[in-house]
Amino acid sequence: MRPEEEEEEEDLVEEEEEDLVEEEADVGRPVQIVLADEDDHAFSLDEEALEQLLLQEAVRDLNVVVVSVAGAFRKGKSFLLDFMLRYMYKQWSSSWMGDPEEPLTGFTWRGGCERETTGILAWSEVFVVEKPDGSKVAVLLIDTQGAFDSQSTIKDCATLFALSTMTSSVQVYNLSQNVQEDDLQHLQLFTEYGRLAMEEVYEKPFQTLMFLIRDWSYPYEHPYGLEGGSCFLNKRLQVKQNQHQELQNVRQHIHSCFSNISCFLLPHPGLKVATNPQFDGRLQDIDVEFKKELVNLVPILLSPENLVEKEIGGVKVTCRDLLQYFKAYMKIYQGQELPHPKSMLQATAEANNLAAVAGAKDVYNKSMEQLCGGDKPYLSPVELERGHAEMRLASVKLFRSIKKMGGEEFCRRYQEQLEAELDEAYINFTKHNDGKNIFYAARTPTTLCALIFVMYVVSLVTGFVGISSVATLCNLVMGVALATLCTWAYVKYSGEFRELGGVIDQVAETLWEQVFSKLFEVARSRVPLGSFLPVPRPRLTSNNNVKKKN
Repeated sequence: MRPEEEEEEEDLVEEEEEDLVEEEADVGRPVQIVLADEDDHAFSLDEEALEQLLLQEAVRDLNVVVVSVAGAFRKGKSFLLDFMLRYMYKQWSSSWMGDPEEPLTGFTWRGGCERETTGILAWSEVFVVEKPDGSKVAVLLIDTQGAFDSQSTIKDCATLFALSTMTSSVQVYNLSQNVQEDDLQHLQLFTEYGRLAMEEVYEKPFQTLMFLIRDWSYPYEHPYGLEGGSCFLNKRLQVKQNQHQELQNVRQHIHSCFSNISCFLLPHPGLKVATNPQFDGRLQDIDVEFKKELVNLVPILLSPENLVEKEIGGVKVTCRDLLQYFKAYMKIYQGQELPHPKSMLQATAEANNLAAVAGAKDVYNKSMEQLCGGDKPYLSPVELERGHAEMRLASVKLFRSIKKMGGEEFCRRYQEQLEAELDEAYINFTKHNDGKNIFYAARTPTTLCALIFVMYVVSLVTGFVGISSVATLCNLVMGVALATLCTWAYVKYSGEFRELGGVIDQVAETLWEQVFSKLFEVARSRVPLGSFLPVPRPRLTSNNNVKKKN
């Protein structure tokens, strides 16, 4: 009987384990859909996980509502999303906030100063909600990695924010205490990075943006909630005539990107939440004012009558479609087509150094123009090279004397760029100067005429001695050279077929350098120049000049 009892106990244990697995599956969990590679600062899409979410039979053909929360790290994004989960599970109940003693679970969150979320996570359960008009939609909640932590580059932050904005119908921009100008500038950068990745840019490419201001400390100026937030945001995003153009551009850009923009002011949740390391999300530890406003905030985003279905180009997107958009957008961000966003310091330092390069190069060009440009006469190559060396040195010295941002190592790259551009400009000035040399300009016709003359003489001699085949070949070469000379003359006169003229010049130059100049050197070395000069005759001494000796 003992073995039978053991078997019964094992069966009971297996049943309990199966029940626990089923309960965990029913509750749901966060699923990583965009993976972050911290070493390479790259992101990849977990297509299998996303397919399991969006291709479920119950939701794949339903229009999708995607609510995403993004913003700086350690500002309570996951904490907020867990209250959204409570609402989605108990939205038909007036007490959806839950028991005061119940710990807050769902998306992983914790107190402290180090980041918790990496990449992009979605809740494993896609909620099916019936709207007031009777239609059913699928609701997907998304949590994103916090921006501006110590391990993320500007490109990382821009990629994640842009991807979540492109795929969401409601983007909650989670901010702390206020909307500062740098918050708007980062939003401009991130949304522009998203707009670049879209194949077609619509009038307003993104849908709903909600500024969620956490820990709002000025309820005496603008009260908590949506109404106070709208009044506050209208002032912040107002474009005024006396504003600097840069500030106007930021605000106009934000207005041009989103179809609907709102703001909600949320109070601080209390000192117990902020300072107690054992805080686990129990409602009893959260301030009453925060809970009151949270009850108003979540239904604004997720109640059936307020749900915003995802649209791209005016067409509603289903869960099945959203999967394809995720794949397409990730391919773009994994490629090299998009420019890399930069920090403000790096962008300013680049502009600063490029301006210094342009200024130094302009000084060099003006000096060289005075030396050999325009209608200045031909200058010997030695003098031109000496002038180039002096002006190049002065130009580099000017570049180094200009105050620049970025440090010595950063500026050295731009100095090397300047030196390369100056050397390239010198080559162009050399060609321009050579064009003024009449002998250089006449090199092609001189070479062709010399070839015609040589072939004519050789054909006469070989024809006279009876080598007719060589004479015929020389006549053929002479005819080709004569036709080439006529063609070259037409090109120079008419300005047409410039490529053909360049080929003829190149062939003639090669022929001159490789054949005629070497023949001339050989002839000059074998026949001394003095042999062509007349030999002075010895003078005869007159007898009258010789003294006679007595």
